[in-house]
Amino acid sequence: MVTRRGFVRVAAASVGSLALRPFGLMPALAQSGSDYRALVCIFLFGGNDSNNTIVPMDDASYKAYASIRGSLALSGSELTPTVYSAANAPYAFHAKLPELASMFSSKELAVVANVGSLVQPLTRAQYQAAQLPLPLNLFSHADQQLQWQTSVAQGNSPTGWAGRVADYIEAQKINASSFPVFFSVAGNALLGAGAATQPVAVAPGGTLQLSGFNSSAASQARLSALNSLLALDSGVALAQAANDTLANSIGDANQLTQALAKGMPLRTQFPTTSLAQQLHQVAQVIQVASYLGMSRQVFFCSLGGFDTHAGELEAHNTLYPELSQAVAAFYAATEELGVAQNVTAFTESDFSRTFQPTTTDGSDHAWGSHHLVVGGAVQGGRIYGAFPTFELGGPNDTDTRGRWIPTTAIDQYGATLASWFGIPDAALPAVFPNFPNFNSQKLGFFGA
Repeated sequence: MVTRRGFVRVAAASVGSLALRPFGLMPALAQSGSDYRALVCIFLFGGNDSNNTIVPMDDASYKAYASIRGSLALSGSELTPTVYSAANAPYAFHAKLPELASMFSSKELAVVANVGSLVQPLTRAQYQAAQLPLPLNLFSHADQQLQWQTSVAQGNSPTGWAGRVADYIEAQKINASSFPVFFSVAGNALLGAGAATQPVAVAPGGTLQLSGFNSSAASQARLSALNSLLALDSGVALAQAANDTLANSIGDANQLTQALAKGMPLRTQFPTTSLAQQLHQVAQVIQVASYLGMSRQVFFCSLGGFDTHAGELEAHNTLYPELSQAVAAFYAATEELGVAQNVTAFTESDFSRTFQPTTTDGSDHAWGSHHLVVGGAVQGGRIYGAFPTFELGGPNDTDTRGRWIPTTAIDQYGATLASWFGIPDAALPAVFPNFPNFNSQKLGFFGA
């Protein structure tokens, strides 16, 4: 790898997927210039046990870790060689994450510790006394997945935080195009739903064109007839809206297909795994962003299988190589394209898992978790936020099983990403409603 220092998956990539966005014709293609920026969310569905993603290796922390984690504790041979943070503190990644450990050492990857859904800062005493409002339905997969995607800790939200970011980009006309800001290669995601904008979802590697048409005269005549019918004013509002949406989707599919045809095959080799192929598709779209007139884009990818109530070590031995190799290939592709400084990938997940194992060598649903941020603009090789105290019933535990109370909020994590993306400070509370509850404090992993 070259470094800068050397929920429902769509069944087919059809034009129907593109119908998620509102009607609006694409303008002429425009060059996006050097101001291009992209955020790439990698959602780890099921709740990644991040306690085993990265482990503090100072004597006191590792001894507490090994003692409490029991059957889930990773030995020296199950960890990468120790890496040191910018503060010279020792850490090790899971041995199946060697590429991520290397990126941490070369300062392309940062770790944000103990992040989770919060309404406002919360202590163990306040949690146990129910003195302050808590996120809705803690430890629930469905609710915590939605809260990570919306940043709304209480109640339901029809929009996601990236969708509200897209609303701002659209309102300010930052892109020279009406093509959707949010682009999912992992099915429909609430993260990208906006109040005034809608996401687009396609599957990697599939055709984007309507099926059943070819270049023959008869086929082209049928396609022309379809387009004429879609343009016909039926006088029926519902039918007209459906026609407009389909016509718009066909136009968008054609524009995207034409743009992708202008791209060159990437020299970077991606693994054949699901996540790697999603990220490969993202890299291909980034390559042709200028042909689509895009200066700002948000992408959504996902990897499932992290609900590890039993057999966790075996599951991680399969999942972690897929994650590590895919992220490394994607970063290498951004370097190949010359946009490593312009693209930031980051992880989200339902929650972390209990520090104390289950009797079946797994873990149960918990709360605060550690996350990864990767990119050329990232001030990597550092830990942002604070690791919990490895003590059952200790200051960061909700109870006695190691369900860590987050010390960093999703709002702070997302606001830091959105700020780099171009959302001004004055607009951040509209995207992250609880951000002011944390003194509007960003995390600094992009530097000053």
